[in-house]
Amino acid sequence: MLLHSKSWIEKHKDDLEPWQQSAYEEFAKTMTDKENPYPCVPGIQGFIQDSLRFCFAGNPEEESSIKRVSAALKEYGTISRDTGRYASIVIFFETSKQNEYDIESFQHLFWSLLNRIHHYDGSAWPEDIPKNPHHHDWEFCFEGEPYFAFCATPAHTIRKSRYFPFFALAFQPRWVFEDINADTPFGRKLKNVIRKRLLEYDGVRPHPDLKWYGQEDNHEWKQYFLRDDETSMSRCPFSTMKNEIKNRS
Repeated sequence: MLLHSKSWIEKHKDDLEPWQQSAYEEFAKTMTDKENPYPCVPGIQGFIQDSLRFCFAGNPEEESSIKRVSAALKEYGTISRDTGRYASIVIFFETSKQNEYDIESFQHLFWSLLNRIHHYDGSAWPEDIPKNPHHHDWEFCFEGEPYFAFCATPAHTIRKSRYFPFFALAFQPRWVFEDINADTPFGRKLKNVIRKRLLEYDGVRPHPDLKWYGQEDNHEWKQYFLRDDETSMSRCPFSTMKNEIKNRS
């Protein structure tokens, strides 16, 4: 079984490995902290409403873990629209072998992992999504579904919204953001709430790369992995070339 709901995990928690129990409990604590609310309102609502799906992977540097995540993401693409309005898949990795990693090491690991997941994508890149990550409409895609990717690590200490005691990824389907990005009273209010909470949660101003999808000066890939300071990579490490070659063969 690759994907688990909150209700399933809480019912079968004793069947999980100790690190899996710990990862889920830490996540649940973060999502339900009322004194210091997490900035991502849709994520909190998704957790409360049991709309999130979870996958436990092993060492993120092992190919078996990449295959597991790819299979889970493929399965998730077939059910995400049935899980609720605020859908996401959250992936926890067993990170004991990365205890000495700093933020740059985790950043390299993240992009390596995203490229390796892409290698298992059996579908052509969607025609309506640019292949160039430096285009403002680009988004990571898997099996034809665009996703916003989010990474949290044990090495983040300043941007607390990007800290998690295990290396963790979340993939949010692009359709989840339709209400958030809409130029409506609800969309504008939700954006303001998220940014206000982010400032309060982190205690530092938001990273300059944080913008909204579709803005001409926005690059989604820069938001996937945010450093603790205000710097960012100059070029996106992601490439669709592997899939282009595979699909032509």
